[in-house]
Amino acid sequence: MTRVRYDRLIDAGIFGPEDRVELLDGLLIAREPQGRRHAAVVVLVRTALEKAFGRAYHVREEKPIALDDRSEPEPDVVVVPGTPRDYLDVHPSRPVLLAEVAETSLAIDRLRKGSLYARAGVADYWVVNLIEETLEVYREPVLTASGSEWKYDSVRLFRRNAFVTPLDAPRARIRVSDLLP
Repeated sequence: MTRVRYDRLIDAGIFGPEDRVELLDGLLIAREPQGRRHAAVVVLVRTALEKAFGRAYHVREEKPIALDDRSEPEPDVVVVPGTPRDYLDVHPSRPVLLAEVAETSLAIDRLRKGSLYARAGVADYWVVNLIEETLEVYREPVLTASGSEWKYDSVRLFRRNAFVTPLDAPRARIRVSDLLP
């Protein structure tokens, strides 16, 4: 399915807020329900990123991004340039940072979404790993040697006491413990 067709179905009321689906690479994928812990951590991540990026960026929580013609994911947290008013008529398409909070969705967030985000050229992708209580930072998207899949060439794990700096907010230092429960 294309993103245009998916948006038409939403506009027609076929999918509503209670239908937890997102379009990933042409497929409608059911989004897992959020538990209390996951929901709380999404707020922690959004708060830390709002502080790090300041007013030149808009931090969105679980809102669609127009990644490509066949994908309209709804990442847990996304940082985009500008203000909410810049996106009244279109979904953002050039996020500077995407973050997924992962517990039961860890494999999907690492592989399927990671490949999708790398293909879209997202330079800074974070997975807040609730199982191991770490932050996984994915950077440097590249096409694999086979030429058929995308991945991140740089993957770094940050533990609770470490600090991380977003690529597009080079003066910011975020303590990983501020992102974890």
